[in-house]
Amino acid sequence: MSLPITDMKDNVEHLDQSSLNDAAFTPGSVEEKRLVRKIDRRVLPILWVMYILNYLDRTNIGNAKTGGMQADLKLSSSDYSLVLSIFFVGYLLNEVPCNMILSRTRPSLFLPTIMFCWGAMSIGAKGVNSLGGMVAFRFFLGIIEAGFFPGVMLLLSCWYKPAELSKRVAFFYTASLMSGAFGGLLAGGIITGLEGVAGTRGWKWLFIIEGLATVVVACAAYFILPDYPSTTRWLSEDERRLAVDRLVVASLETAVAEEADISHMQAFKLAVKNPRTWAFLITYNMLNSVGTISYFFPTLMTSLGYTGQKSQFMTVPIYAVALVIALAVGFSADKTRQKAYHGIGACLLGVVSFVICATVSNNAVRYTFICFGGAGIWSCIPILLSWLVTMFEGRESRAISIALINGFGNLSSVYGSFFWPSDQAPQYHMGFAITTALLGATGVAIGLIKYFYGDRGVQKTN
Repeated sequence: MSLPITDMKDNVEHLDQSSLNDAAFTPGSVEEKRLVRKIDRRVLPILWVMYILNYLDRTNIGNAKTGGMQADLKLSSSDYSLVLSIFFVGYLLNEVPCNMILSRTRPSLFLPTIMFCWGAMSIGAKGVNSLGGMVAFRFFLGIIEAGFFPGVMLLLSCWYKPAELSKRVAFFYTASLMSGAFGGLLAGGIITGLEGVAGTRGWKWLFIIEGLATVVVACAAYFILPDYPSTTRWLSEDERRLAVDRLVVASLETAVAEEADISHMQAFKLAVKNPRTWAFLITYNMLNSVGTISYFFPTLMTSLGYTGQKSQFMTVPIYAVALVIALAVGFSADKTRQKAYHGIGACLLGVVSFVICATVSNNAVRYTFICFGGAGIWSCIPILLSWLVTMFEGRESRAISIALINGFGNLSSVYGSFFWPSDQAPQYHMGFAITTALLGATGVAIGLIKYFYGDRGVQKTN
């Protein structure tokens, strides 16, 4: 594995070749374990909270829809799909430029700044009173949020070895599940409790309050979020050396042959020419497209007979089940160092669950397997992400490969948002059928990537 971003250069220069050859670093030592625990305490919690708010600001549109937005803005089923999908158009357009900027700047400044901006935009959604206004709001929200998720993936890969990433990425990804779970509770409380306060509809208060929370956390993140191991003030000199040594030893094959600084255009060409980029891009695109089911959970709950506030609350167990299973899968993948096989297993769980949802009419059974199907999707995503970030070499080209994969992966939400048209209610056979097919194809694609390219990032640390 090679370290992304220009910090790799600083890390390698921090050591001379003799120090590497003399085995100054001993893998699995008491000092390393103590350091990793310290990194976990300082890096993961702030990123986790930031991602909770990121996901809330992105997905509260589903709760707003059932909370009165659809009626107020006179949205048809296709209008709502447009509101969902336009976010990802902006997201794709700015994904690679954001990672180019991040590769030359400090995460402790870049990530909180874009977070502050999207929080402020969410507060401004109070002024949206038409379909055109909501489409414009969602488009520019996608542009601003584009740099956050891939930026976090790059930052995590600068702090952790490949065999440590699965459970950390799984933990980070549970923030999206927590926000999905408690987002329903929060949305139900805000929309009902603040309806009409200060002459403002409850669904608009949802945007305002979540936007305010985002701005507050963004301001705190300026002081908490770290940069890279070699430049972090809360590590001692010995700890900084150890943090760098362990990563360089884990990626020695690549680090010694690391190319000199290259231009953005050269890096872009290298990323585009790398067949792994396209293999992971197609796989992640299919996997992300089925994840759009989360935007329709409140709608699906309505089709199962739950109405009003209860339709919001019944989404909570879905995310709770997914959280437990995703964490278990992440820990198992790191322990066994078999990321691909765990990803295939997660896809299989989703396929079986959604086949049952599409073929039975009992609402209790359908609800149960919606929970397990969601767990299959959200267990596979962090496994795939923690795997792909170890599979690309070179500072600049690797950052761009990850940005392309994440950007085009999220573009799938443009067409994924049309899987669940309202005229398919209450069974939604089309949505469940497409979701099943794409999850099955994702499992096959993961197997092919494993066969042709292996799991090189993990093998280097064995």
